[in-house]
Amino acid sequence: MSTEEFRNEQQFITDLYARLDDLRDRAEAAVAQALRTPGVGSNQGRLERDVTVAEQSGLLSAFDAGESGLCFGRLVFRDGRDHHIGRIGIRKDDPNRTPLVVDWRAEIARPFYLATGYEPMGLSRRRHISTRGREVTALHDEVLDLGDATRTGHESRDADEVLLAALDAARTGRMHDIVQTIQAEQDGIIRSPHQGVLVVEGGPGTGKTAVALHRAAYLLYAHREQLAKRAVLIVGPNPAFLGYIGNVLPSLGETGVLLATPAELFPGVRATGTDTPRAAAVKGSAAMADALAAAVRDRQQVPERGAPLVVPHEDGDLVIDWDMALEARHKARETVLPHNLARPYFVFRILDSLAEQLADRIGADPYGGPNFLGPDDRALLAKGIAANPDVHAAVDTLWPSLTPQEFLADYLTEPTHLDDADAAAIRRESGAWTPADVPLLDEAAELLGEDDSAARAAQEAERQRQIQYAQGVLDVSYASRTYEFEDKEELDEDASEVLSAHDIIDAERFAERHEEADHRTAAERAAADRTWAFGHIIVDEAQELSAMAWRLLMRRSPTRSMTLVGDPAQTGDPAGVGAWERILSPYVQDRWEHVRLGVNYRTPAEIMEVAAEVRRAADPGFEPPRSVRSTGVAPWDRTVDDPVKEAADAVAAELRTEGRLAVIAPEGLLPGLIAALPDAAHGAAPDLTRPVVLLDPRQAKGLEFDTVLVVDPEGIVAGAPHGINDLYVALTRATQRLGVIRSAAGDVTPDEAPDLTPA
Repeated sequence: MSTEEFRNEQQFITDLYARLDDLRDRAEAAVAQALRTPGVGSNQGRLERDVTVAEQSGLLSAFDAGESGLCFGRLVFRDGRDHHIGRIGIRKDDPNRTPLVVDWRAEIARPFYLATGYEPMGLSRRRHISTRGREVTALHDEVLDLGDATRTGHESRDADEVLLAALDAARTGRMHDIVQTIQAEQDGIIRSPHQGVLVVEGGPGTGKTAVALHRAAYLLYAHREQLAKRAVLIVGPNPAFLGYIGNVLPSLGETGVLLATPAELFPGVRATGTDTPRAAAVKGSAAMADALAAAVRDRQQVPERGAPLVVPHEDGDLVIDWDMALEARHKARETVLPHNLARPYFVFRILDSLAEQLADRIGADPYGGPNFLGPDDRALLAKGIAANPDVHAAVDTLWPSLTPQEFLADYLTEPTHLDDADAAAIRRESGAWTPADVPLLDEAAELLGEDDSAARAAQEAERQRQIQYAQGVLDVSYASRTYEFEDKEELDEDASEVLSAHDIIDAERFAERHEEADHRTAAERAAADRTWAFGHIIVDEAQELSAMAWRLLMRRSPTRSMTLVGDPAQTGDPAGVGAWERILSPYVQDRWEHVRLGVNYRTPAEIMEVAAEVRRAADPGFEPPRSVRSTGVAPWDRTVDDPVKEAADAVAAELRTEGRLAVIAPEGLLPGLIAALPDAAHGAAPDLTRPVVLLDPRQAKGLEFDTVLVVDPEGIVAGAPHGINDLYVALTRATQRLGVIRSAAGDVTPDEAPDLTPA
């Protein structure tokens, strides 16, 4: 019986891939045919071609993503229904479009993740299908209806056999999807309604990142039309993390998602600089919003009393005094518009006042009679003043037009509206933008606004030019048509019977049809648009973001549709807000949902025990997530004179085992380790698929490796404001083995050193 069951599943998988190959061939043929049809002379033709290429290319991406482990499960219901479950849905080529494989996100697939013997959800049995490529390697059956006497020979003694096998598998340097092993508590979070703010808290190894990514895939499946237009943004802590998770959503058939770090959320700016921890904390504090707002108001100046601005003019100097500028500033600020958008109101008021000043001088009656300049004369004077470059230079000194980059660079040279210590911490004359600058640039952009009136005027002028050109084309078409008739009488008789371009389209609509369409995906357009409003935002390691970074993100989510995942116990950023209440209260008060994942799937119990003791140094009542497995391998701890050499020797020994190895050390030791381990990956975005990777604790957030060597734990603790949290992160990255190398010459005394000995 078991051999027959195995053979049947293998035949199903073979037939399934044959169907996939057929669909792939059709999609490739559609792309090739579209590319051979350029649609010359027709924007509609080009649009249809581009849409075809995009749609079919998207299908090809989904097919390629689903190639590995296309089908991983089967549901057998008591009523005789039978469904295979897979990463993407595939249907037969029949009139009814009968499902061959049901997408894991479909409602009918939920029993695969939720059914139990106590609540079988109508199932008789649940089968896990393990494959390698296109070959079935194992079947694991869970009997849920004990009254069903049917046995296949593949019944599993342990219901968690498939899960534990996945947890024990060697890491590859890239996160894999968990569609085959989603647990019931995870499934409930993944399928939660997408409106509102959902906070998913969980300690190391609880799968919160995987849950967040699968939630993104589910929301795109369940709300495709809505979210495809607005896109989904996933924010991760660093480039290494984004590289680590980058394959998960494509493996689930989803490619239309924007992945970014907080430092990448201001288009056109690359934040390559670094701040001191103190500077990052100041820049990230909520007080910076008020300081920047006040600094913008400082740019809206008036001359000092008794020291007016004098503007040369051919008819005599013009004067901008305190009263004139103050009244103009008051009127401009009354609009409550951002700085650059309010500037024209200030300028117009100044120009009007100067025109009145000049009119009073030129048109004054020496005998005390009325001013002889009429409205037309005054308008002409105002026009001349508006064209005077000296006038514009004077106005620019009072209310300059500013870009966010200009304003912030100038502000950082002499920070204002902060106390002296904070101002000194962030002061700099020049240098590259830092990640902490990006939220400040975004705040400045909000305060300044963008005066796009000139660009809109140019766009309208080009539109009118296109309309005139289109009208000319239509006129030529009409003239050509009348030429076919010998006389006007014949034209009048037949005109009602023959449609021309004039009859079905006017010049404006004709011009619009020939405008270049934007064929970028929603994610591509969102990446280039600072004001884009996303359909849903997912933030990983959310506890790390500063108050200013949260202001930036909340602007990107006006509907407050967000999923936040993280662990306050792992907060390492000096500006990190940490507590969920402090993050969310300014924006949604208490209208948010909180769930906690309490099971650790990654970290063995032996390692978690050591890490928990370290964390209790900061929080005596700390309780870690419960580990689901034990390896029997205890962490080792050595104190040596040369930790760099010891690390190199330990790496050489560990490389004899399977999997990936990470060496995590404070930043000060990394140069020496790079020299001692020349083949190890390192840098801002290291290649995590390499056998050995060098990381500092902040880079290690969210990652996992088979083996981890933590070098100089005392240095990690001493090197950051939240050093204990950083060490806790470093100690919980291993799935199999952990080694700790201390420096005998360390600055931390034995009494201060964190205890890494299991209780």
